[in-house]
Amino acid sequence: MPATLHYIYDPLCGWCYGAEPLVSAAAASPAIALDLHAGALWPEPTRLPESTRLYIRQADQRIAAMSGQRFGPDYHGGLLLDPTMVLESRPPTAAVLAAQSLDPTKELPMLRAIQHAHYEHGRRVVEHDVLCDIAVEIGLDRAAFEAALTRVPLEEHIDSTHRLMSQVGAQGFPTFVLQLGDDLYPVPHGRFASQPAEFRDWLETQVNAHAPAH
Repeated sequence: MPATLHYIYDPLCGWCYGAEPLVSAAAASPAIALDLHAGALWPEPTRLPESTRLYIRQADQRIAAMSGQRFGPDYHGGLLLDPTMVLESRPPTAAVLAAQSLDPTKELPMLRAIQHAHYEHGRRVVEHDVLCDIAVEIGLDRAAFEAALTRVPLEEHIDSTHRLMSQVGAQGFPTFVLQLGDDLYPVPHGRFASQPAEFRDWLETQVNAHAPAH
């Protein structure tokens, strides 16, 4: 039975965008099943004061230096500095869930596409039409995606994530938890920030080390 890596994230979390290479590396491992849990970092539509937007800009620069992830000029010099920018986790989270409901192999590509649309291209990914455009860009049918958006169990998903966060003592996003059988193990992902292959190797080592017990 493959191990499960629980990934607690938010689509509009810069540190989660920085962790994207780690997530991709783990997803490529045949020994590990990836399970995504979105926790609503921005539970309500939020406009940020200038001081907070500038603080985020500085944090993004640290994330880029640590992870190698690209923050584009349309985001750093455009959207992030725009006082009308709205952050809200529910619409992009619903989009990830809708993509997954239509095709499980599109769940992670949808998340990646949303993150890059926001952080690289400065697109307003809380808006319905933008999310539908992104769905089409990753190969989903627009009408089917729009219908799926109306059916996703968004609040149940977020509530389930919060229960998992409480269970494992998660302090924020991103959090990784490796499940082997009924046991949950925290994953110290920070030291692998720029080393996704080493992150995958470390996870597989843990799986192999615990395999006899399960």
